[in-house]
Amino acid sequence: MDHIYQHYRPEEYEFIDKVAGWIEQVVSSFAPYVTLFLTPRELMIVKQMVASSEDLQVSSFGAYQGAERQRAIIYPLYYQPLEADYQLTALNINYPQKFGELSHGKILGSLINSGIERDRIGDIITDGSSWHIILDQTMADYIMNSVRKIANVGVHLEPIALSEILESNETWEEITVIASSLRLDTLLGKVYNFSRQRAKNYIAAGMVKVNFVPMERPDREIGENDIVSLRKFGRFWIDQMFEPTKKGNFRLNIRVLLR
Repeated sequence: MDHIYQHYRPEEYEFIDKVAGWIEQVVSSFAPYVTLFLTPRELMIVKQMVASSEDLQVSSFGAYQGAERQRAIIYPLYYQPLEADYQLTALNINYPQKFGELSHGKILGSLINSGIERDRIGDIITDGSSWHIILDQTMADYIMNSVRKIANVGVHLEPIALSEILESNETWEEITVIASSLRLDTLLGKVYNFSRQRAKNYIAAGMVKVNFVPMERPDREIGENDIVSLRKFGRFWIDQMFEPTKKGNFRLNIRVLLR
């Protein structure tokens, strides 16, 4: 596996081993394998590893076009994945909008506290008032029976067709960033136009996550498809890395969620 590891970070080796196991399972069983929800970075790794096999393909879907978190299907060439194969369910959150307020963090926290694992939860979508949750289909009944409150707001979860999923009110902007390094604190400063010291303070205060996991290292190197979120500011991810500038700086295409 060393020839694969060399292209990725040490903290990704465990995930790479999982993907290698999935690929081996598909090859040996000649049957498709459906992953749980993947981050954009994880999905990129899966696609890169499957691409090395001439006998396999991979496709992904997150219940709607543009979904951040998606499930992938690794499959032999004879197989043609259908939408139903991704085993996705969408739930609508009924709640008293005049008397309660929900947020992405509150909803995700309630789902996690119910005992469900993060990789069984897809995107959480809002149009500004209503909220929809994308889930692993096998978890739908459990969540509908278990989650009766989100924060202090009484809720009732009900299934809806994937075709009824809300159109998100999130607005993304693509920007080009020139940076001397790919350090987390450097990119935070570049994207949000503040100093590296201020970025370090936010990181030390626990306000920053990388791929939905709290990150306390300002020197963490950020790569393609890593999602960086900063509380109260939003999130961004590197969509594409171009050839370095003549001065050796990194030139990046970054998608930024506008707040």
